[in-house]
Amino acid sequence: MVAEKETLSLNKCPDKMPKRTKLLAQQPLPVHQPHSLVSEGFTVKAMMKNSVVRGPPVAGAFKERPTKPTAFRKFYERGDFPIALEHDSKGNKIAWKVEIEKLDYHHYLPLFFEGLCEMTFPYEFFARQGIHDMLEHGGNKILPVIPQLIIPIKNALNLRNRQVICVTLKVLQHLAVSAEMVGEALVPYYRQILPILNIFKNMNDEQWAKWIRAGQTLKQARAVRHPSLESSQGTTGKRPQEGADGAGSPSRHFWFNEANFQQL
Repeated sequence: MVAEKETLSLNKCPDKMPKRTKLLAQQPLPVHQPHSLVSEGFTVKAMMKNSVVRGPPVAGAFKERPTKPTAFRKFYERGDFPIALEHDSKGNKIAWKVEIEKLDYHHYLPLFFEGLCEMTFPYEFFARQGIHDMLEHGGNKILPVIPQLIIPIKNALNLRNRQVICVTLKVLQHLAVSAEMVGEALVPYYRQILPILNIFKNMNDEQWAKWIRAGQTLKQARAVRHPSLESSQGTTGKRPQEGADGAGSPSRHFWFNEANFQQL
């Protein structure tokens, strides 16, 4: 009787009935994914499970190097150079305060070559134009100074700046024919000058043409790419004569062309 009363009371009050919980489908537990380990090559960590070997870094052979303050800028700002900027209808040029032939080439020419690294006006203009003026009027004073010019030339090429490379090659062309025996005097220093050029020598003409200033033709771009360096072929820019054996092979001792690149 008591059980019947309880069931009747539950039927009259459905709110008091116990709620049934729905059984949900059991969700799979998340699987822990192991993190991949980034490691250097040829290390113990590289042999571990789930390790990823990091590739080698970019060599950056063609990347431009930052410029540093040069001695040329220091001397120019101090007013030690006997030069001034002259404006005329044909453009800017250097006004020399003394005769160029009377300059101390051992002192001034290496300083102007230091300015090959400059890329801002007026330093780059004075350095490059000053070099060409001194090479034009130097004569016999140039040859004894060659050893002092190699490090500035090497530093300029090491910047890997396309504009600086082209300007330096033009300077080398002028230097090689500026006086007698200068081409031969450059031979012992090929191993310091040519390695940087060896990096860029395989680039196509279109890439080199972009580095030459506007208005120059592709033929002129090729002339800079293969630095005259056919002009330093001999003491006076002439092609070396045939050997005594009549083989006709040009002397490689002072032959500054693309074949020299392959020898390094």
